[in-house]
Amino acid sequence: MALQRLSCAAALLAALLPSTGAQARGYAPQGSCGDYARLAIGSPAGTCVALLADEAEGLRMPRRILEVAPGRYWIVDMGSWEPHRGRLLDMVLPLDGPAPRRARITALADKLDRPLGLALGPDGKVYVAEADRIWRTPVPAAGGALQQEVVIDKLPDDGAHPLKEIAFGPGGRLYVNIGSSSDGCRDDRQQLPVPCPDLSGATPRAAVYEAVLSGPQWTLQSFKPFATGLRNSAALAVLAEGPAKGTVLQGENSIDYPEADRPAEELNLLQAGRHYGWPYCVADRQPARGYENRYDCAASTPPRMLWPAHAAPLQMFLGPADSRFAGQLLVAWHGYKPGGHRVVGYKAGADGLPSGKPVEWLTGWDAQLGVRPLGKPTGLTVDRQGRLLVVEDLNRTVLMLLPTTSPNK
Repeated sequence: MALQRLSCAAALLAALLPSTGAQARGYAPQGSCGDYARLAIGSPAGTCVALLADEAEGLRMPRRILEVAPGRYWIVDMGSWEPHRGRLLDMVLPLDGPAPRRARITALADKLDRPLGLALGPDGKVYVAEADRIWRTPVPAAGGALQQEVVIDKLPDDGAHPLKEIAFGPGGRLYVNIGSSSDGCRDDRQQLPVPCPDLSGATPRAAVYEAVLSGPQWTLQSFKPFATGLRNSAALAVLAEGPAKGTVLQGENSIDYPEADRPAEELNLLQAGRHYGWPYCVADRQPARGYENRYDCAASTPPRMLWPAHAAPLQMFLGPADSRFAGQLLVAWHGYKPGGHRVVGYKAGADGLPSGKPVEWLTGWDAQLGVRPLGKPTGLTVDRQGRLLVVEDLNRTVLMLLPTTSPNK
């Protein structure tokens, strides 16, 4: 993530501050959006952004959201960057009552270790990725208990990038982020070694791993590196249909430079055995600072697309075929510099891969005193009704994109 250490410190501070009441942090409602309070966040004509929940409902640091049953959503709330502050939450939307309505949120599990990844598996169970392990559970009836079953454990949980993103592919494949232990691979003497220790050995970091699950119980058959040279793959997606079905896509949170316009973030098309440059190369195979003339960047795999510097892609999601987001790769850009704080979509080209200019879904999300804070989207999903839901970590909100019934609604 761009400026990772600063973001982590800010997140921790935000998690430790006392609650400010029912109003979301820095947001002032601007009328109504459907049955909910409307927030002044830019969205396409004929739509509005609704506030479903915030810290008044107990949110601390929400990172992912997933619809597990009609109108029922699970939220991964990391709590803070301190270990074992995370929770898995259950959110239900009210079907009646006076406006503005608020979602109802209850805790399903607590003391989770910096959870991030949340995905529905091909076995119908929900998979949760903590810093050191991945577990799954059936979806219990409302009020029922989880049945946690560990799938992968003893994952590296230290260093700058301990969070685990997950994405399912065909054939029981599960892709897992194993982030780098540092920003640009500096050693204890602040030197930049070649080769970088993170990339050495049979279990490198700065990689995306591939797990294979199979059999009647979907047991783990193998777990090994798939692609390397990837600083922090907090955004992973696998194309589920079309001519590029099965393609693994990765949003690269690049090395932290102080300049606002460099280095570019990347969308990478991952292939088995390929190296994608970190820490030696940035953007389109350009030498990273300190590695000039020390590594041949032409030997690394180029990105599919360059994104704005410090955009910090924190989740990617494929729009469902029966929604207005069909065929789009939806991306939550979390970064606070000009390229970030928005939700965008990329339409598929003739080859089935994302291409062209981004479609702006949630934008104009800069800080405006007394109106809104800087947008901090971290997770997104599209539910069975085709509605886009977004969570913010530092602002502690759950948002929904809804159609407007009139210009003033």
